[in-house]
Amino acid sequence: MEVECAKCECCELREDCTRDYILGVKAAFGGRWLCGLCSEAVRDEVARGRTTAGGAAAAGLEEALKDHMAFCGKCRGSPASRVADGMRQMLRRRSK
Repeated sequence: MEVECAKCECCELREDCTRDYILGVKAAFGGRWLCGLCSEAVRDEVARGRTTAGGAAAAGLEEALKDHMAFCGKCRGSPASRVADGMRQMLRRRSK
């Protein structure tokens, strides 16, 4: 299996992944590749029911993705600090 470097469209973290994995993630997130942390954060927001007024699942995913991308845009720093901040945010949400 050939490994490629993929860059997260939210936090810009780079990961080495197989082509099949990259295509699967892009299919799940409307053509955007997200790292594992960002994809979990977006899925968590969708699971919490953060949807638009229409309540459609696709609209909920787009809204959660848009919100997470905006959050990541505000938190540009070193990749290590961004991962740590994301983990901290996710753990806080899950502890509530």
